[in-house]
Amino acid sequence: MKPEELSESDRGAIREGIRRKYAEVAQAGTGCGFRYPTGKEGLTKLGYPPELLQGIPDPVLASFCGVGNPFSLGPINPGETVLDIGCGVGVDTLVAARLVGPQGRVVGIDATAEMIARAHANLALTGLANVSFAVASAEALPFPDDEFEVALSNGVFNLLIDKEQALSEAYRVLKPGSRLMLADMVLVQELPKEQAAKVENWFQ
Repeated sequence: MKPEELSESDRGAIREGIRRKYAEVAQAGTGCGFRYPTGKEGLTKLGYPPELLQGIPDPVLASFCGVGNPFSLGPINPGETVLDIGCGVGVDTLVAARLVGPQGRVVGIDATAEMIARAHANLALTGLANVSFAVASAEALPFPDDEFEVALSNGVFNLLIDKEQALSEAYRVLKPGSRLMLADMVLVQELPKEQAAKVENWFQ
């Protein structure tokens, strides 16, 4: 569905629905409200190798709610600068921070303030010093051009209203020759025909 097919009212309803859902998830526990495995079970089923998760505390791993494994798409190297787009509670962000090491840097952004608050709480359990989190939109990244070597995203682009703009923003902040490592869901059935139903199903 193209952004121009949505009214301002539709856009507002989608953004508010997403904000409300993920605020509730952040406050009530990540496993709440999802139809797929989350936490350590989700990490295992998605093929995260145990060695990738070493050093990440169990309470942090328990908060995972991604839909895929972006780390399966290529390496993240020591010293690199990484952006996690739609970081949620920050599990992938923290995994990336261990991979880049103290000479690297990882930034996680999410549009939901409650998710960022939970990410900060998870960060406090790790002792990592090369991580920062911020509330920001994937469609308007608050970073200069050519800032990162890697951009990660896990289960976020399907929620965005203007996916083309978000991809353009990711391309803008990545250095030439860098990588976008994206795991997401795809639509396999037709959308409902009624506009109200399309909006309602956007974030389910």
